[in-house]
Amino acid sequence: MKRVLWICNIMLPVIAKQLSLPYSSREGWLSGSFEQLTGEGAGLRIELGICFPALGGEITDWKSAGPYRVRGVPCYGFSEDLGTPELYDPSLETCFGEILEDFKPDMIHVFGTEFPHALAAVRAFGKPERTLVGIQGLCYKIAEVYMAKLPEAVCGRATFRDLVRRDSLRRQQEKFFIRGEREKEVIRLAGHVTGRTAFDREGTRQVNPDAEYHPMNETMRSSFYEGCWKEEACLRHSIFLGQGDYPLKGFHLLLEAMPEILGRYPDAVIYVAGNSVISHKTLKERLKLPAYGKYLLELIQRYKLADHVVMLGRLSEEEMKERFLLSHVFVCPSILENSPNSLGEAMLLGVPSAAARTGGIPDMIKDGEEGVLFCPGSPGEIAEAVCAVFDRERDETGRTLAQRLCAAERRRARATHDGKTNYERLMEIYQKILEA
Repeated sequence: MKRVLWICNIMLPVIAKQLSLPYSSREGWLSGSFEQLTGEGAGLRIELGICFPALGGEITDWKSAGPYRVRGVPCYGFSEDLGTPELYDPSLETCFGEILEDFKPDMIHVFGTEFPHALAAVRAFGKPERTLVGIQGLCYKIAEVYMAKLPEAVCGRATFRDLVRRDSLRRQQEKFFIRGEREKEVIRLAGHVTGRTAFDREGTRQVNPDAEYHPMNETMRSSFYEGCWKEEACLRHSIFLGQGDYPLKGFHLLLEAMPEILGRYPDAVIYVAGNSVISHKTLKERLKLPAYGKYLLELIQRYKLADHVVMLGRLSEEEMKERFLLSHVFVCPSILENSPNSLGEAMLLGVPSAAARTGGIPDMIKDGEEGVLFCPGSPGEIAEAVCAVFDRERDETGRTLAQRLCAAERRRARATHDGKTNYERLMEIYQKILEA
């Protein structure tokens, strides 16, 4: 049986739960693939190994007692500071050399290009023809548009927090440029890549035209395959934003769209998940405000939006699903995305969605039928898209636009994110690489 080593960005929840450790479920498609490979009755077609960033303990002490095992799968932890992905630690190559020597994989599958361990792994393995890299986003493309049409004066700001952490908006963009250059090397050293959109296909082709591109969709977190949005059960005129803590995600653009939205729907409210960068009630919170957060607060004050913005903080998988189902519309105002998982999850649940016509998003949504697309960076078009979803006008079938979008996007998402189909496709790709 051939051996495949996964190089992941996170410790899978199934591993963390067995170790009674906190975990992130942000990359739920990894868990979906793992369940397909190792679930009851699956019958492993390959011998799988997994390595991931971990913080000490038995996972990183595998050299003395052997790798930790979950469902018979050997698990290797390695140390990496994910908070500074712009810094490359050459010792990671030695670490991966030891893991590779212990597991002896026939091929490696690197999930994502955004962290230094991706480059360390492909360098240590040194076999492009047996190296598969899964494209999530493209850092080198993100770097070019990171500021997302912020005013030039805002781009040059730096708050007390930014100066102390050396993390101004300009510096954040520079970090993406650094990560982008390393990402390009990862792609050049890979003989195979998987992707899902015309955007990531062309982006990888520009860097490595010789790499074989394998189309493959992702499987979402399991809970999002259950349940369905209902217009009568949602919180009317509520807008859900999955993330808003840095410019690329376009929170500021949605805020700029709010005056027009409120002119037609005065009770509209934005609910934002994830890290809050606008908390400012205490002195400590004010000292921790980044320049982007300060600008968001200025927009909130300028447009009198204090009662129309609710920061939800980090949400668990179930909390995220609950918020989706409560929302009248999910908005993805990012200036650039490949295929955002939040949009895929919204579509699985049938939450009416409005998204920027950018990157790979047009490959996910048929405009006007499965969602509403708008020009990236245009507050006016964001407002029009949101108001279109809010509109209660019914067609000849007696359904509103929101209801029509719900039905169509659920059909599309259930085909795109079908776990069994995606698992079979993954096995096809592995077989093709291993037999070459």
